[in-house]
Amino acid sequence: MRVVFMGTPDFAVPSLRELASRFEVVLVLTRPDAVRSRGKKLEPSPVKAAALELDIPVMEATRITPEVMDRLHEAEADIFCVAAYGCILPDEVLHMAPLGIVNVHASLLPRWRGAAPIQRAILAGDERAGISIMRIGHGVDTGAYCAQASCSVAGKTADELTVELAQLGADLLCNTLPALADETAVWTEQDESLVTHAQKISKAEMRLDPQESALVNLRRVLASSDAAPARCIAAGKPVRIMRAVAADGDASMCAAGELVCQSKRIYIGCSDGALEITSVKPDGKRQMDASAWAAGLHGDALAWEMLS
Repeated sequence: MRVVFMGTPDFAVPSLRELASRFEVVLVLTRPDAVRSRGKKLEPSPVKAAALELDIPVMEATRITPEVMDRLHEAEADIFCVAAYGCILPDEVLHMAPLGIVNVHASLLPRWRGAAPIQRAILAGDERAGISIMRIGHGVDTGAYCAQASCSVAGKTADELTVELAQLGADLLCNTLPALADETAVWTEQDESLVTHAQKISKAEMRLDPQESALVNLRRVLASSDAAPARCIAAGKPVRIMRAVAADGDASMCAAGELVCQSKRIYIGCSDGALEITSVKPDGKRQMDASAWAAGLHGDALAWEMLS
């Protein structure tokens, strides 16, 4: 089976690698090199880097131009596969390949259509997150799906869950392609009454708040990212909370807004209990264990508050 693959971020790399190991990937379409780190240098997308390693032809594009259309036609692919490409695809592309085009979406549709399904699943306290192999249509993630798989959410960070779902999606995609080829795949239209939308996460949403519950604040820590980190003011200074767990025992009784250091362990009081902070990144400093951070905290009446 000849495949054209379209994708850009780390999430898409396992799908590309799995496709390349089982099918003939004849072209990869990805977004152009961009500044992706603090080095201010142009870097290839993770998908481009993987494609070059696999010796697969790569074309970079932010939109589908006539030149891109020509390359897609020349590829003579049986199917197009998409995973977080990041570009709108015109109708002609949707119907170009004989077997059509399928997308690897990181949610159990119709729940969490949109840009941030993994983080939304964590913030909402979903028990399970998943992958849907779906058709691409005119709306945002509105197409029918023919396969789904899921995994547990509990205790996983957004990064950890993304890695797990990326591999789950890669396996599901490749296992589904034969059913698409022989037309035995069964398509399910989404139930519009069950739709939820996964809007992009804003920085404001991720601010930790002592007047919220410990569980709500913990979910913010788990769902945080470099683009929208879980932050607060602790002992008078801004800090990103990188890792936290629910506190137990006497520490869970510290009052909302209170910051307690006990035997080099740090606890922050929430409205109904406390979190133990295990890793932090103070503004302008490197990430560190909470025990190292605690060594620099002084005073008996420490506090923490929400960023203004």
